[in-house]
Amino acid sequence: MPETSTVTVTVPATTANLGPGFDCIGAALSLYNRFQFSRLEPSATEKLKITVTGKEAAKVKTDDSNLAYLAFVKLYEHLNQSPPPVAIHIHMQVPLARGLGSSATAIVGGLVGANELAGAPLSQVEVMQLAIELEGHPDNVVPALLGGCRLAASNAPPLSKGGLREEFPLTDAGLTQSPPLSKGGQGGGSWQICDIPWHPNIVPVVAIPDFELSTAEARKVLPADYSKADAIFNAAHLGLLVRALETGNENWLRCALQDKIHQPYRQSLIKGYEAVQQAALNAGAYEMVISGAGPTLLALTDVANAEAVEREMAAAWMEFGVKAEVRAIGLDTQGAQVSL
Repeated sequence: MPETSTVTVTVPATTANLGPGFDCIGAALSLYNRFQFSRLEPSATEKLKITVTGKEAAKVKTDDSNLAYLAFVKLYEHLNQSPPPVAIHIHMQVPLARGLGSSATAIVGGLVGANELAGAPLSQVEVMQLAIELEGHPDNVVPALLGGCRLAASNAPPLSKGGLREEFPLTDAGLTQSPPLSKGGQGGGSWQICDIPWHPNIVPVVAIPDFELSTAEARKVLPADYSKADAIFNAAHLGLLVRALETGNENWLRCALQDKIHQPYRQSLIKGYEAVQQAALNAGAYEMVISGAGPTLLALTDVANAEAVEREMAAAWMEFGVKAEVRAIGLDTQGAQVSL
């Protein structure tokens, strides 16, 4: 495929974990960041030019430490090529450090943009593998790339003759033998990606507060080890969650969104958590969870109660002096979209 000079990649926000699905489940939301990549002339004095507009644009780095650019460079390094001089324009709608996958949009945007500028030499599976490498876990980057609600499971490495497990090499040979990801959810490489049907009557309501919480800080409060009982609890509830999302069964949803791996430890980092949760439940939500690492809170409800849940969550947080943008939001089913 011939090289192109300008490409625009639109990437959805994501909500990860969904209660018991810590680091393995995520869903794409209809809120987007847009990344435009334009080749600069080789003779240009500037090799990199980054401009940013939209929400919190002033907080986004515009030098070579910009995450979208780091991902852009990563793909060219994977191809054993030098990245071309490039102008990147980013339009932000996804707020930073709020648990809505802003970093995943940058990683996916940078990789997809670089792949397109290079003539699309990598398959979707290969781009996905690089995205997971950069992010460190699949729960945000996979739905950001593919859309919908996705569960990612790693393939256990095969046992060697000596009985030790060997790592899967991320090589072109290994990846090109893997089938491309399809709508049906086939995975390749060292991950299996399963699409999770989302019942149309389940409405996500996001409550985005006016304060940040870094993923690093949210991970620091987690214990190093968990009990067998907690592991069994989460395994059971994640299994139930998959069926609850597909069927829309209200009782299953209320039970399935409970968690013992991350939420009990992170609640203390989010001012007013219990009050906002109770307000959501009183207004008719099935349950409320922490979106990603937080501090955004996500309530799942039905169409009839969505407006009341929005209103009551915002009011409850205001009692703690926290101004929040609260709104019902759709599920994005397309994932990262490219326009030339």
